[in-house]
Amino acid sequence: MSSFHAVTPCSLLSRLVRSAIPSRSYWLLLLPVKSFRLFHVLRHRFGGATDDVCFEPICIEGLRQSSLGLEFPLLSSEVEVVGVWRMSTRLTDVVLDCVMPYIHDPKDRDAISQVCRRWYELDSLTRKHVTIALCYTTTPDRLRRRFPHLESLKLKGKPRAAMFNLIPEDWGGYVAPWVKEIATYFDCLKSLHFRRMIVRDSDLELLARSRGHVLQALKLDKCSGFSTDGLLHIGRSCRNLRVLFLEENQITENDSNWLHELAVNNTVLEALNFYTTDLATIKIEDLELIAKNCRNLVSVKITDIEILDLVNFFRSATSLEEFCGGSYNKPPEKYAAVSFPAKLCRLGLTYIGKNELPIVFPFAALLKKLDLLYSMLDTEDHCTLIQKCTNLEVLESRNVIGDRGLEVLAQSCKRLKRLRIERGDDEQGMEDEEGVVSQRGLIALSQGCPELEYLAVYVSDITNASLECIGTHLKNLTDFRLVLLDREATITDLPLDNGVRALLRGCNKLRRFALYLRSGGLTDVGLAYIGQYSQNVRWMLLGYVGESDAGLLEFAKGCPSLQKLEMRGCTFSEYALAVAATQLTSLRYLWVQGYRATTFGHDLLVMARPFWNIELIPSRRVRLTSPHEEFGMIEHPAHILAYYSLAGQRTDYPNTVIPLDSTAYIGA
Repeated sequence: MSSFHAVTPCSLLSRLVRSAIPSRSYWLLLLPVKSFRLFHVLRHRFGGATDDVCFEPICIEGLRQSSLGLEFPLLSSEVEVVGVWRMSTRLTDVVLDCVMPYIHDPKDRDAISQVCRRWYELDSLTRKHVTIALCYTTTPDRLRRRFPHLESLKLKGKPRAAMFNLIPEDWGGYVAPWVKEIATYFDCLKSLHFRRMIVRDSDLELLARSRGHVLQALKLDKCSGFSTDGLLHIGRSCRNLRVLFLEENQITENDSNWLHELAVNNTVLEALNFYTTDLATIKIEDLELIAKNCRNLVSVKITDIEILDLVNFFRSATSLEEFCGGSYNKPPEKYAAVSFPAKLCRLGLTYIGKNELPIVFPFAALLKKLDLLYSMLDTEDHCTLIQKCTNLEVLESRNVIGDRGLEVLAQSCKRLKRLRIERGDDEQGMEDEEGVVSQRGLIALSQGCPELEYLAVYVSDITNASLECIGTHLKNLTDFRLVLLDREATITDLPLDNGVRALLRGCNKLRRFALYLRSGGLTDVGLAYIGQYSQNVRWMLLGYVGESDAGLLEFAKGCPSLQKLEMRGCTFSEYALAVAATQLTSLRYLWVQGYRATTFGHDLLVMARPFWNIELIPSRRVRLTSPHEEFGMIEHPAHILAYYSLAGQRTDYPNTVIPLDSTAYIGA
């Protein structure tokens, strides 16, 4: 057997195994078919094949697997033993106890937990972090029984489409049952992250009262339903809080006492974030007190407070490495008095204009992250600033950066790893020729920034050649998202079948892929290419792609790793969507808006199966407004949401959601 080398801290583990376990003995490990990766995990953990340890992978079929790894597979008559794994050693509990803390990847953990009951129990007792991608896939008490000693929990509520106002506000995603369980049982929990969920003041009060003494990180991410009264309890009781994250929450502001309580009670805060919220009555004195008391404060992201009022805050926050927010409302010459902390390397500039830019120039070369999403800069200003940021690794901007800005970025920022370009406001006068992104900018970027790992961009024009260039040069890309805007009447080169194929073939590290086009942007052939060449993609968003049901069914023959699929504006029928869902072998979650819907959604029952919930949101008219328009009505097409759940159908459906009963169909 050829030798292999470890890729994790294995040398110590290898010596531990060799010294603690007698050689020339055998242990039979029963593994599920989908846990073949465990062979590589174990081999790497123990330093590869040696005289003491060797592995021979064979298959085992028939193991029942759960959607979230929260259930133990029955190793009994359900298992047809096709083969075994042979290891020329006997792993004792002592050694295994030493090995488990080094295994953090959740997929490795899931694979290990399916080996045998003892390994399942060890995983249960030692798992420190769990992410639940949809709060209705399991229940709080089931989580508690499965992982009683959790230290960190991330919980997501509403579908991702809620960020674009496509999901009814009352859809669900309440934290109350989870907070109740946490308050009663999870004694070890130090970190909580709720995303797109409905949080009440009473939830925050209960959390602060029961876990405030141990809670070190609280992240409320794109949540709603609470006010500063709830935050008051957090500031008063959570004295060991190191991270308070409130970005993009809908918070009702009653006063600023919450921040004062945080300032007088906390001395260990490291990150404070209430960026892009409506919290306006912030007292500068409280921010200054936090900076003085919390010497390890490294990240602060705030609302649009006048920068000149923060001079004393910056002087006290000597450890600060990240700052976002502020505003610039005074004459430009006054900002010469502003001096940012010496360690600052991540900066978000809100409402800054061309005349205030010189305050950034002295330390621009030190910046690793730059957020210009809410700046007031035009294309030329972007170019002027970017060419000074030669060590930039992360950039967020709007498409006003233009093709010329991307060319400057490609020439100046060779270390760039993440680039996000959002759609700008066409009404702001940024729709001139320079303020657009097209194939020209993408080609320059892919040739000049070979270390890119994440690329999300809104483009006004696109060609197959630009996508082929991305596939040729960006070999480290793991996350690619492209949206084709509808501002141009004609696109240079459609359909994009060959370009998409070349991109997917070239970027074989992709795990997340989004392609949102327009009618005619991708044929059935191109959709089949996506299925064929997305071997490792786990999350995918497709908009206005394909031509017929046949293309969708060809797509569904591929994508062996796809777990989450989101689709919008496609021409597929309910029946084809249901069949495709059954063909995608790894699929756990499906969301579709805009399809050929039937009156009652009966064709969706074709994908009915045990533990598979199907929900329907019928088409509805929604009241809409924007800063440049009066109130009006817009038609939202019907939605499909389907997902695996160990908890069965949820019980908190609003009137806007219709659950489909698949029980009778399964039994038929």
